[in-house]
Amino acid sequence: MRGLTLSRVGLFSKPSLLLWCTRKPPDWSQPFWGIAYKGNFTNVTAKKYPRGQKSEKKQSHLGLFDGSWQERLADVVTPLWRLSYEEQLKPVIIGYRNKSTFSVNRGPDGNPKTVGYYLGTWKDGNIVCVRSNHLKNIPEKHDQVAQYYEMFLRQSPMDPCLVFHEGGYWRELTVRTNSQGHTMAIINFHPQELSQEELCVQKETIKEFFIKGPGAVCDLTSLYFQESTMTRCSHQQSPYQLLFGEPHIFEELLGLKVRISPDAFFQINTAGAEVLYQTIGKLTGVNSNTLLLDICCGTGVIGLSLAQHASQVLGIELVEQAVEDARWTAAFNGITNCEFHAGRAEQILPQLLKSKKDGQSITAVVNPARAGLHYKVVRAIRNCQDIHTLIFVSCKPHGETTRNLIELCCPPDSAKNLLGEPFVLREAVPVDLFPHTPHCELVLLFTR
Repeated sequence: MRGLTLSRVGLFSKPSLLLWCTRKPPDWSQPFWGIAYKGNFTNVTAKKYPRGQKSEKKQSHLGLFDGSWQERLADVVTPLWRLSYEEQLKPVIIGYRNKSTFSVNRGPDGNPKTVGYYLGTWKDGNIVCVRSNHLKNIPEKHDQVAQYYEMFLRQSPMDPCLVFHEGGYWRELTVRTNSQGHTMAIINFHPQELSQEELCVQKETIKEFFIKGPGAVCDLTSLYFQESTMTRCSHQQSPYQLLFGEPHIFEELLGLKVRISPDAFFQINTAGAEVLYQTIGKLTGVNSNTLLLDICCGTGVIGLSLAQHASQVLGIELVEQAVEDARWTAAFNGITNCEFHAGRAEQILPQLLKSKKDGQSITAVVNPARAGLHYKVVRAIRNCQDIHTLIFVSCKPHGETTRNLIELCCPPDSAKNLLGEPFVLREAVPVDLFPHTPHCELVLLFTR
């Protein structure tokens, strides 16, 4: 029986030992304990700053700015921005995000029509919105669209919606881009009590701004508008309305042309996602006799990239737009052994497992949101004895995810209806998708 292996993966890097720190180191004020350190442990911690010692100031190539605000934002969003990446994992480290969401609120100067990222907390009542054009992980194109959205807001007579119950209309901006330079912008708008005619006026105003007005320099591929009365609305709750341009953007990934809708999940670092999916593929060990379950599959790229090696791929995803994207991608790329199901995994997975023939070898890949897996999904995986290999991908391997892992690996527990044999953790591979931050995607291999 193999023991647990911890390795690291970066673009074009070879797997190597990665140390795991489970308790607070004694001499450092900002350690990341209980998570994998990116790069060599000694090299990274040696560059952190002991208590009482100030870090060196950010280099002047970013231009003049108010350090009290912009450096504070950089420390929150990209806390490793002061560290060199010469000995870390990834050559693609600047402007790597293919999706950014910008908030609207009061800036450091008090202007409520400022577009950027938040500092402070709602609980403490000290929220400040700071422009993000100095952050290393945001592409220039995203910052450009945010800059012109802010220009539009400051010209508009309509107030921004800062707090729902206090009124206002204009809300957050989401920008998606691909490696071909195409740009999709999504504007969220609280309709309040506006009539349909008044809403049409606002939609036409922002459309004209980005087609013929100053915003035309952004060269948007598509502009969407969503009327949203909640913090987050799905397409089913409030449809995305295409004001102009193409309804989708496309990305080339692992030899596949992938379609991406405005509401669909897609890993925010495209180059890093290729490394992530290749890592998953190596760990699954699928073959022509394997049924692959791709749970929380998003646009289906994991299953689609492994379909040529598997007998069949079954994908499950909550967002219907993403399922439609996965089906389109399968058809366009000539992949015929994949099925994708829209709905909640805790409802669909048990039914799918019941319909499969006994004795068929099943490998499951789960890539849940930060909240982790629903307990019914964990129970269905645990109690299906034909699932011998499980790949668990997590960007937040604590909180609810920890509970998931415990329930997958604990002794049988009839009180929780966890009756199947426990899984055993065999290998853990952190993949660096988020340069300048302490975060990574953690790929866990379980077998039984």
